[in-house]
Amino acid sequence: MTHAPLGDALLLAARFLLAALFLIFGWRKLRDLPGTVSQMAQLRVPAPALAAAVATFMELPVAFAVAAGAFARAAALLMALYTVGTAFLGHHYWTAAAADRVEVMDGFYKDLSIVGGFVLLYITGPGRYSIDTLCGIGAP
Repeated sequence: MTHAPLGDALLLAARFLLAALFLIFGWRKLRDLPGTVSQMAQLRVPAPALAAAVATFMELPVAFAVAAGAFARAAALLMALYTVGTAFLGHHYWTAAAADRVEVMDGFYKDLSIVGGFVLLYITGPGRYSIDTLCGIGAP
């Protein structure tokens, strides 16, 4: 798919914006891995140590791949699937106490909105300003 220069610049900005949240919190997870494992256990995520490792991997190298446009379609698909998982594992508002329900619901639907961005990136590709384009991987 070909894009006008402005469209390519907007795809670059969109990739950075999609990845920013994950890079920030992935770095936090890496810096405090025991705290991340504890948080996973508190959320009752199965195999909290493995879940913390997967979360850190998804939020650092995979999100960085999205930002850089490296294997962008595959990275976007992985991030979409990961974000669906975080919505259901981390924001299950249907079991939240009434006082917390709206806040947890907010996180759930924000995650689903982010999934929409990753799906769009998967469909459009990373654009001209990407590692994929520099290396001739897929259509820009």
